[in-house]
Formats: sequence, structure tokens, C-alpha cells
Amino acid sequence: MHELTLEQLSALLAVFERAGVQENSGTEGDLLAQIRTLHAEREELESMDFDDCLGGACKL
Repeated sequence: MHELTLEQLSALLAVFERAGVQENSGTEGDLLAQIRTLHAEREELESMDFDDCLGGACKL
């Protein structure tokens, strides 16, 4: 499966926000919660300095 970029995940979050979807609103809310989680994970991954992985001290 194709993974979405941080920019794409941000765009999806904006669409959900404009649509007024709340996390506790059924299937749409569940999808919003999943996208928020994926966005946070992708944001952390992209901000990670891979020098942190030297010497076996990687945060991954």
C-alpha cells in the first residue's frame, strides 16, 4: 500500500476540519483519529535526526 506523505496527511486533516468531523462521530470520526495518529507519527519520523541511531541508541 502507498504511504501518504506528511503534506497529504495534513491536507486530509484540513478537509476533515472543514467538514466539521469530530473524532467521536462514527466511521468518519474513527478515520479522523487514525489520520491524526498517522500524521503525528510521520511528523516525528520526518523530524528525527538519524544520527540519533548511531551506536544502537535509535529512537525507532
